[in-house]
Amino acid sequence: MSGQTRNADWRARSLKAVWHPCTQMKLHARDHEPQPLIAIARAEGVWLHDFDGQRYLDGISSWWVNLFGHNHPAIRAALVDQLQTLDHVMLAGFTHPPVVELSERLAALTGLGHAFYGSDGASATEIALKMSAHHWRNAGQPRKNGFVGVAGGYHGETVGALAVTDIALFREAYAPLVRLAATVPSPDGRGALPGEDAAAVAERAAAAFGDWLQDHHEETAAIIVEPLVQCAAGMAMHHPRYLQCLRALCDQYRVHLVVDEIAVGFGRTGTMFAHQQAGIRPDFICLSKGLTGGTLPLSAVLTTDEVYAAFYDDEVARGFLHSHSYTGNPLACRAALATLDLFEQTDALVQNQHTAARLAEQFKPLSQHPRVRHARQMGMIFAWDVSSSLPDFGRRYARHALAQGLVLRPIGHTLYAMPPYVISEAEGEHLARGALAALEATLAEEQGAAGLREHGVVDGV
Repeated sequence: MSGQTRNADWRARSLKAVWHPCTQMKLHARDHEPQPLIAIARAEGVWLHDFDGQRYLDGISSWWVNLFGHNHPAIRAALVDQLQTLDHVMLAGFTHPPVVELSERLAALTGLGHAFYGSDGASATEIALKMSAHHWRNAGQPRKNGFVGVAGGYHGETVGALAVTDIALFREAYAPLVRLAATVPSPDGRGALPGEDAAAVAERAAAAFGDWLQDHHEETAAIIVEPLVQCAAGMAMHHPRYLQCLRALCDQYRVHLVVDEIAVGFGRTGTMFAHQQAGIRPDFICLSKGLTGGTLPLSAVLTTDEVYAAFYDDEVARGFLHSHSYTGNPLACRAALATLDLFEQTDALVQNQHTAARLAEQFKPLSQHPRVRHARQMGMIFAWDVSSSLPDFGRRYARHALAQGLVLRPIGHTLYAMPPYVISEAEGEHLARGALAALEATLAEEQGAAGLREHGVVDGV
């Protein structure tokens, strides 16, 4: 069977049997549709290889999970070794070395402990929110059960997580199921008024939260925020001052501060965890995505001794009654331990500084493109807002990126790159050149569409 036939076969079988996530399936359903599925045969480093012999540079780390490249030998070896001893055991009534060691190391890295494990980022959000409200209930303040989210925030797509997710596309269809949280202004630095810098925007946004708390703190359990970068909002970046102000306000009004480090943790913003750039300690930290280096699903919620103590009681109902069958799975925990080892062995945070500077230089032609607005960077996260009249800019761009051998999926009109840390100089040049070429091809389509409209032709008909 030829490679092309195999690829087509896997595609056809997937379309018949698999409901793909965050996807309008009709866009994949026929050969003439603009987004055909690509069947991936294997992956190595920054590259994904399909059954046709094509390869694609994974410029977004497969939804922001991969840190040290696909199929990393150290993580693979750790998983193989773990499979020879313990694949899984329930964590209720039992424990095992990988979950203990991982919990200890995460506590040492963050200053928070009592790790509670889930399977994915949305689960971590649900755990943190439930834990916060239950804490206040156990502390004799059951009225404190409301939550606050930040405009444009994204924290997952389960019903509880949607309550604090402020992206209409994900939430509106399920509105009757959602207990909506309050929403306060975003500290997005792009919203600067004349004469304001990013720190001033942050302080203005924090002041609005303070005004809201003044009236509602008695029924508020927590605010949840993506520190430094609101990723799904189009890589909206803000000054660390915002987190400092939030910490002070939460202390003043006795409200929990939950930092969602799911996408921005583990070195993405330049420090191990983004909130560390503000010099604060949150009440909860949500972790997932890069936690296992992009190999297995795992999430964790870390919290304070004070929160933990509120559940420590003889009465079962005062315990945190949340679980899933694979909580603290040994294989996933072992992958996470191998990932943390790689940070130490490769001095990854220092190496990332050099890589990020090199990529910024390589991306200069894109950043200086006349149709680009707000070119920005936070560590290993790069973003560019594109001025385009195409309503489907992101879909068109992604198709042209694939033609350049790149996996890049814009968020609306925001193009971004978040590659694995191991990207080489040559691979970075391929990414930068291809990203620019895909932009030019997309804008050429825009110009062609404008010409058709000018001549009274709609959608090429």
